Amino acid sequence: MAKNMIIAQSGGPSPVINNTLRGIVETAREMSEIGTVYGGWHGIEGVLREELINLTDQCPEEIALLRTTPAAGSIGTCRYKLKDGQDEDFDRIIEIFKAHDIGYFVYIGGNDSMDTANKVAEVARQRGLDVVGIGGPKTIDNDVGDSEFQLIDHTPGYGSTARYWSNYVQMSNEENKGSSPADPVLIMQAMGRKIGYIPAAARLADPNREMPLQIYLAEQKVEIEQLRENINTMLKEHGRAMVVVSEGLEIEGLEIPEEFVVRDSFGHAMLSSSKITVGQLLTNALNEKPLAVKGKARCNVSGTHQRNDIVHASNVDLTEAYYVGQKAALLAAAGEHGYMASILRTDRDNYTIQYGKALLSEVANSERHFPAEWITPCGTDVTDDFLKYARPLIGDNWVSVPVIDGRLRMAKLKPIYADQKLDKYIPQADR
Repeated sequence: MAKNMIIAQSGGPSPVINNTLRGIVETAREMSEIGTVYGGWHGIEGVLREELINLTDQCPEEIALLRTTPAAGSIGTCRYKLKDGQDEDFDRIIEIFKAHDIGYFVYIGGNDSMDTANKVAEVARQRGLDVVGIGGPKTIDNDVGDSEFQLIDHTPGYGSTARYWSNYVQMSNEENKGSSPADPVLIMQAMGRKIGYIPAAARLADPNREMPLQIYLAEQKVEIEQLRENINTMLKEHGRAMVVVSEGLEIEGLEIPEEFVVRDSFGHAMLSSSKITVGQLLTNALNEKPLAVKGKARCNVSGTHQRNDIVHASNVDLTEAYYVGQKAALLAAAGEHGYMASILRTDRDNYTIQYGKALLSEVANSERHFPAEWITPCGTDVTDDFLKYARPLIGDNWVSVPVIDGRLRMAKLKPIYADQKLDKYIPQADR
């Protein structure tokens, strides 16, 4: 007899996360092993609150429109962490699974989400429930998996954010070129707390290094005076400078006081939400002293549009997001408990991939780093090896987004919720 499935999402969204959701739903609909597919409204919090959207009964056309509907508005996401010792939460999840005959649990997200998927399914099995736990990879930071790219080559979401930054830097170059007599230095802050894949993507805008562009990754500390000297040297040579910095860049001599840093429930610094950003801090410091040319530095701190811009999304990324979702559904139907659907590069010279699987326990306990050999010795750029890795991910052509009466046509899921069979519940960490 077919068991039902719950899909939930966690962490920051991406331009293509809904296409992974679509891949799971459309594939699960065709699998005799899987019954009704539910979406946890706002991730594991929705599961705990028994807020389960029926995705099986949604209009197929609306599910199809998830392809070009960015971010996580369809079923929501959360930053709620299931920690050891939150026994009431785990008990509640088991009750939900029993009440709604759940046999499959798919969690879309990053490393913390893979840990949650693993914990939830393991607890269910320990309590005598035959629940298959599957992970769906998602992160614009590209920090899921290992540094050797054996567990996963890259995560859905990164290619689109990399394409966004490639396009953004090209357009910013035109701005800086025109306005440089008044504001010759443009500081651009990119997302990425601890890993530099997003700011590194700025180099995709200028692979031949024709722009006056410097890139500073979170992996490599820099002293403020060295940074100032680097920028002034570029100003003397080109009359202008564009500087891309990781939001988590440590600048010695310009530390952000801890009381100004906002943190999420995982303990992660929400650096773009903090009272002072590294981009603005650097801009202020540069403007305290005369630059090598007349004018001032200005700052652009890119916000959440880095992860919700469907117009600048990568078609390659969209396609891969769908098929990794399909792979997750296939793994679930086959009873492949404890795995994350994965993307593996099979040919690095002629970009080809295959969809595989990686143990959730390995993914949850892994930590990816930006390869040190991909950072130039001067610390202000990335190498051609990075470009070779990242270039295929951003694709070539523009995404075709449906437009009706001048407005983007997004998916509109109906609020069809499963009947609530249990008493109301407030998640432990919210009390």
